[in-house]
Amino acid sequence: MQNQESPIVFDRERASSYDKRFAKLAPMRDALHLLIRLVLSELPTDARILCVGAGTGLELIYLAQAFPQWQFTAVEPAAPMLDICRQRAEECGIASRCTFHEGYLDSLPASHSFDAATCLLVSHFFMQQDERRNFFSQIASRLCPNGYLVSADLASDKSTSACQSLFEVWLRMLRYSEVPAEEIEKFRASYGQNPAVLPPLEVESIIASSGFDTPVLFLQTLLIHAWYARRTPPSLEVK
Repeated sequence: MQNQESPIVFDRERASSYDKRFAKLAPMRDALHLLIRLVLSELPTDARILCVGAGTGLELIYLAQAFPQWQFTAVEPAAPMLDICRQRAEECGIASRCTFHEGYLDSLPASHSFDAATCLLVSHFFMQQDERRNFFSQIASRLCPNGYLVSADLASDKSTSACQSLFEVWLRMLRYSEVPAEEIEKFRASYGQNPAVLPPLEVESIIASSGFDTPVLFLQTLLIHAWYARRTPPSLEVK
């Protein structure tokens, strides 16, 4: 995760209201978390999980409660978001199994390899494909051979009528969740550029060229696509 300016500045007020703001969309989030749990359910009982762009820690806490011996490293550049993640972990009694790193992936100290990494709604903020590829390559370098990547991002083929239709439903979803009208219009104006919305096949190609096997699409909720992939064993990596 390169040092870059986030398109959203999470001050303390925005961070503290972030989850409440999208509370109406909790069923979408819960479906994603449940399926991530199933994808990763056969990892070792003492698995080490890297949460890249951990935010307020919702998927970390969900997985920590489901798998009581797993260890977690939360990487998050926004201090107010990481503070909430840490506070929630303490309240849930899982903080002793967590390491909290304020910063980007490239500044995370070296450690034992991770059995899996989660990266939810992060990589689409890399505007250039080579930046996104480098980001996934950094994650791959932190994983054990055959370790899992679980990644979810906005993705769609903007040249299709289906994309336009889904986009209109997406805007209805934002209105339903009571996002301010000016922010919805800002999203409409910047859609496809910030964040960078690529066709799903292009996202899969980027992941596969970053040290992973062919990604498997396991969930789509409107524009959000979620994949899992296994790190290619070093002996099989394309040089």
